[in-house]
Formats: sequence, structure tokens, C-alpha cells
Amino acid sequence: MTYINYLINFITILAVGYYSATVLQWYSYKLNRVIFKFSKWQWHILYFVLPVATYYLAGKFFWIYLVFGYLPALFIWNKKLDKKLVFTARIKRFFVLLISLTLLSYAFDYYFKTPHGIFLPLVLAVIGSEIIEWILFNGYKKEAKNRLNQINPKIIAITASYGKTSIKNFLYQLIQEKFNTYKTPRSVNTLKGIVQDINTSLPVCDVYIVEAGAREKGDIKEIAEFVENEYAIIGKIGPQHIEYFKSIENIINTKKEILLSPKLKKAITYEVNEDKCIEIKDKIKNIKATLNGIEWDLEYKDQTLHLTAPILGSFNAINISLAFYMAKELNIETDYLIRKVAKIEPIPHRLQKIEVGGKVIIDDSFNGNIEGMLEGVNLAKQYNGRKVIITPGLVEANDELNTKLAKAIDDTFDIVIVTGSLNRHVLCENIQKPNKIYLADKSKLEKILAENTKAGDLILFSNDAPTFI
Repeated sequence: MTYINYLINFITILAVGYYSATVLQWYSYKLNRVIFKFSKWQWHILYFVLPVATYYLAGKFFWIYLVFGYLPALFIWNKKLDKKLVFTARIKRFFVLLISLTLLSYAFDYYFKTPHGIFLPLVLAVIGSEIIEWILFNGYKKEAKNRLNQINPKIIAITASYGKTSIKNFLYQLIQEKFNTYKTPRSVNTLKGIVQDINTSLPVCDVYIVEAGAREKGDIKEIAEFVENEYAIIGKIGPQHIEYFKSIENIINTKKEILLSPKLKKAITYEVNEDKCIEIKDKIKNIKATLNGIEWDLEYKDQTLHLTAPILGSFNAINISLAFYMAKELNIETDYLIRKVAKIEPIPHRLQKIEVGGKVIIDDSFNGNIEGMLEGVNLAKQYNGRKVIITPGLVEANDELNTKLAKAIDDTFDIVIVTGSLNRHVLCENIQKPNKIYLADKSKLEKILAENTKAGDLILFSNDAPTFI
């Protein structure tokens, strides 16, 4: 094998490895999700299958395809992505391993005339990376457990199909002035994310609020058994991620794993009635939601409290009520909590109202469940002016739910901008009345909005999906 051939081989392996690392990072390094749940399967054909197959079939002419076909196409593909590869420590280790295995294959080829290509180093790098990360994670997990034991805060774990992050942030706002409180950042809600957060960011505190999410059975159990939360909140449960869990019953049972903490004292739930649980579904009444906020009545013990909050979305009455009940478990005064609820701040990108240039913008781009998205549509219906919605539809949901969303949109909006190809067919088929605009590339969205909206319009950003979805 000549030095030129070695160079071509090396560049090809790095290029295909870059594509592989990118898609693995998108799907939390779950190979089964990359293979079976990837919606842009054409990308796998163009950027993995085709270059690998061409390498073995084209022989000495492969360099032509590499230089004039694959590398330019991969460059353009990467440039258009709105979620590019982040060179984390894990990704750096992957490439060190990939390069090492490639160079080792060259040594075998040189000394033993062993045939090699590009597929084996890639496969071994993925497998080896998994082994290395498993070993490292177990070390990080022990370190995090020791740190938790050393700080010894009260731990409140929160899970739900909808609104985990909102409940977490609302609870934090209600109790932060009474207790030295820390919460997991952003939407960090996996065991690996929590372990990393503990090791890198958790300060000495009195209360640690942990968000717990799941893609499969056992995920929340792992979190509960690791953090050993004394308190839990289970919010509203519904068909979110139904394609992974297959049934509502599986989703309910997975959310209830938060109760398996060996130190659990009390759980506040919306509609789960188990030992140590306080169920509050029937205690939330008379919810009124407008574009200015929400108000509702909440029964607590022998009192009926009237609460108001400058937050959009009737479902947030549920989320705030769950946080309210948990704050009461921490012995915070009722009058104080009522005042705090009245001043509670919205969560960015979750029915966040913004007024710019005479336009009313409702940023609900981080809300991806059917109930939340329908609530955004219902709020927009109250607006008297022209209404515009930008949405990719529901992700990780079936056509039935997207049809339901489309029909609600059809009755409300004047202009609908559909982003991405995932739900284009089902949305456009069921949206008839409004003017429809399809955007395959979100980079043109600003231009489209400038051309199609004016002062006095309401613009709803309903869910957002990265390019790869």
C-alpha cells in the first residue's frame, strides 16, 4: 500500500468517523436509536453507506469520489446543521481511539501484509469507546455519590411526561430565598447528566432539585436509587415518547419509579395514588388562562386559596400547584408562597410572551407535547389580530396526534410555516384554511417572517426540532 493510499484511507476514516460521531452525539450515543429511530435515513446512505461501499468497490479511482464528491458534500451538510458536533472529552477520546486503531491497522498491513479497510477501525472505535466510557462513568458515579454524601442536601426529584423543567424552575423560585437551593441546569435529566452536574457544579446547599427523565424502563429507577431522594414530584403523565414505551401503562410505571428511592418520605403527584403520595388533581379548580397570565383556586388542607401568576398556559396552574404543595412540605408559610406565585417568572422558550416591533411573540419552542402545543394554539385563538404559527409538529409522536394538532391550527391561524420534513405530509394534508409555507431549511426563517408578518401580528413558535429530526 503506497503512502498516497494510506493518506486517502486516513482521510476517509476521519470523514466517516466525523459523521458517525455527530449522529451518535445527537442520540446520546445510543446506537440502536441511531439505526432504528433516525428520521433522515437518507443521510446514513449518503454519508456512511455510500462512501464505505464506494471505497471497497471503486479501487484506485476512489480518490476521485472522495475529493470531488464525498468531502464537499459532507462539508456542505455540516455547514447547514443547526446542531453541530461538540468536541466534548468523550468525542476527543473517540477520535484518539479511531486514529490509534487506524495507525495500528497500517502497522499490521506493513509488517504482516494484513488486508484492512475503513469499516473495521470504525466498528472497533465505536465498541472501544463504549467500553472506555462505561469504565470512566462508573468512576465518575462513585465520585458523585461521595460528593452527595458529603454535602448531604435534601433531594427533591421531579418527573413527568410534560413540564418537568417548568416544575423544577417554579419550585426553585418558590423556595430559593428560604433555603440554599441548587437545581440541575437546563433540561439535564439523565443519570449521566446528573452525575456530571454533581461532579462539576453542585455547591454546598440545603436542597438539591433533580429532574429525572426517561427513554426506557429503568431509567428513572437508576436515578432514584442513586440520588436517594427524600421527596418526589410526579407531574402530568401522557403519551410523550410513546414510540419508545409502546403504551401509556409502561409510561406510568416508569414515572412511578421515582418512588423507589430508599429514603423517600413524601411525594406530591398530579394523579398517582400510591403509598406516601399526596394526589392533588382534584384540588386544582377554576383555572382561567389568558394572554396576560393564569388564575385558579387551590385547595390546601381546609383552605381554598386563590392564586394568580403572570405565566401563560392553563397547564402551568398544575405545575405551580405541584411546586406549591412541595414547598409546603418544607414548612414554608402559605402567605409567602401566594406572594411568590404572583411574581413567578416564566421559563424561557415555554409559552414565553415577548413584544417586539409591534408584534406579539409567544416563544413555545421548547414545548413538544400535544397538550402544551394545543394550549399555545388556544391562547393564540384569544388574540384579535392576525395569527402566525411556526412549527415542525410533534416529534416522537404518531400521525393521530399530529392530525389533532393540525386541525386545531387550521381553525386558528392565518399563516402556517411548517419547518422540516418529518410531519410535513400529515400537517399540510390537514391544514386547509391558512396560507401554508414549507421550510426545509430554517436558515431562511428570518427572511420568510420579515416578508410575511407585520406589526399587530401574533407569532407563535410552537415546538422546535433540530435539522436531523
